[in-house]
Amino acid sequence: MITFSELLELIQGFLLTLRQTVNIWDLVDILFVAFLIYRVLSFMRKTSSSSVIKGIALILLVAWLSNSLNMSILNYLLRQVLQLGVIVVVVLFQPELRKMFEQMGASRLIFMFRKRGRFEHVEAGINNVVIASEEMSKNETGALIVFERDIGLNDYAVTGTRIDAYMTSELLQNIFFHNSPLHDGAAIVRDGRLLAAACMLPLSNNINLSRDLGMRHRAGVGISERSDAVAVIVSEQSGTISVAIGGMLKRHLTKDTFEILLRNELVLDRRKKKKKKNVRKPGAKKASASKEVLKSDLE
Repeated sequence: MITFSELLELIQGFLLTLRQTVNIWDLVDILFVAFLIYRVLSFMRKTSSSSVIKGIALILLVAWLSNSLNMSILNYLLRQVLQLGVIVVVVLFQPELRKMFEQMGASRLIFMFRKRGRFEHVEAGINNVVIASEEMSKNETGALIVFERDIGLNDYAVTGTRIDAYMTSELLQNIFFHNSPLHDGAAIVRDGRLLAAACMLPLSNNINLSRDLGMRHRAGVGISERSDAVAVIVSEQSGTISVAIGGMLKRHLTKDTFEILLRNELVLDRRKKKKKKNVRKPGAKKASASKEVLKSDLE
């Protein structure tokens, strides 16, 4: 039986051999590939493609077993199928791949240089949306309001009527009034300002959504799947307020919960990012940036 000292010697020998044969770039390579695999699996798990992935994994397993057991005919057929695997994957996962490339193309690296609005503008926009949503909920007026975050929504804003105005609760209620020409579609908010109204949004293909949800809720979930936007939905049938974030729909929110949720997603999240960014700035820039964040926190 191996002793504890011998086990330590084996571990030390293994680490010494690993240190001599593996450099830092090999570790970076392994971590990067592991991160990519994790992101792909996490992305696929949120979609309806998980069963397709299981089917592909089953085919690979059968192909390996057929090769190990010398089942030549089955192995030949499976190898012919696997040779067309890239084309099959592109066809099967076309919606998911499109969504992934859209999010990559509209990532924070591209929009990090876009000028962002001040926190007080965003907070004022949240207050107006909360007030307007409560009033529309009482009157059972349907509404769909989308807050843009890091991923731009210009492609969807151009499908509606551009407004680019200071947002008030009265303006939102007039837009979603039953006889208003802009009540159909979504209103897009950027940095506390109303960017556009009557915008067309992509519908979610999530089969797990409740059947009693209408087009407005599916559009809200759809835009939250395609981007990092926060969508506010007011039901026209029941007057309930819902929020869609990251493809997840949170329904039947009270006023306090609704307001806290918006502030956590739109204000606190941005402040955390800004603080992390300011910590990396040296010298006077770091001090001035920290004072600016502190001042905004006190306000």
